[in-house]
Amino acid sequence: MDGTIAFAFAVFGLANMAVNDCQTGCLARSYADSRISFQAAGVQFNERWISNEIMVGYDFGHRYGPFQPTASIAATEDGDIWIGAGAKWRISPGQSDLFFQGSLQPGFHLRGDGPAIGGSLHFRAALGVGYEFDNGSAIVVSYDHRSNADMQAVNPGLETLSIQYSMAFN
Repeated sequence: MDGTIAFAFAVFGLANMAVNDCQTGCLARSYADSRISFQAAGVQFNERWISNEIMVGYDFGHRYGPFQPTASIAATEDGDIWIGAGAKWRISPGQSDLFFQGSLQPGFHLRGDGPAIGGSLHFRAALGVGYEFDNGSAIVVSYDHRSNADMQAVNPGLETLSIQYSMAFN
């Protein structure tokens, strides 16, 4: 997998910003619900499912245009750790409780017994679809790719397929 998910994040996020935010300042700071999220995922390497991962994330209580700052920490059953921070965006068609979500987080991959994926600096890009409940909590199914963006000679990357539950704090 290449940078397709990161490219999609950029295209859809910037298009969302142009349509919905540029009338009042493209990257103007505004309020957003703070969220804590818990994610369980299967990890894929070279098209083989090799491990499971858990992740805890925090979305900060503001956004810049459509982009909400976020930070995450994840661990696999192989002892690999990933720590990152970046941006997330969410868009709902109409007034629907369904939404699409994307994120892009640079971070550090600390290898345990998992595969060698080239260096420590990695970029994790995700796309997903979710549903927000009346109480502000949400469930999201997403697919992500992380790699070092060819900054190292070795760059096979990892993918995850996950389910995430998040709770909003108002």
